Amino acid sequence: MSLRPFHLAFPVRDLAEARAFYGGLMGCAEGRSSEEWIDFDFYGHQIVAHTGGEAGDRTSNPVDGHDVPVPHFGVVLTMEDWQALADRLVAAGVEFAIEPTIRFKGQPGEQATMFFRDPSGNALEMKAFADDAMLFAT
Repeated sequence: MSLRPFHLAFPVRDLAEARAFYGGLMGCAEGRSSEEWIDFDFYGHQIVAHTGGEAGDRTSNPVDGHDVPVPHFGVVLTMEDWQALADRLVAAGVEFAIEPTIRFKGQPGEQATMFFRDPSGNALEMKAFADDAMLFAT
């Protein structure tokens, strides 16, 4: 079975902010839009920023010594693309919930990860694996 793109719609407080963050900083191409929403190409997946306020829940769960924001969304990048994005976010002064790091070092599922929030408070996790076979490792 080939992997199909996912679709995610989420609330933002301001479309201009969302356009600057996802389109400008994250480098996501913009698709269709209206006065209430914007489609973005999120690494081949369709995410849609809808006006409607800020993100709601701000809970977290402990994972490998960090408080992981829940809910969150993101994508698994190549290690090279992950590092390039991490460098771009650091240079832009993005505040991280969890700084770019390697989680589960030396264990099944070892991964590069980082958590940050968009201007509306939506939590994102971007991750990468040195070996993609570890994505679902137990």
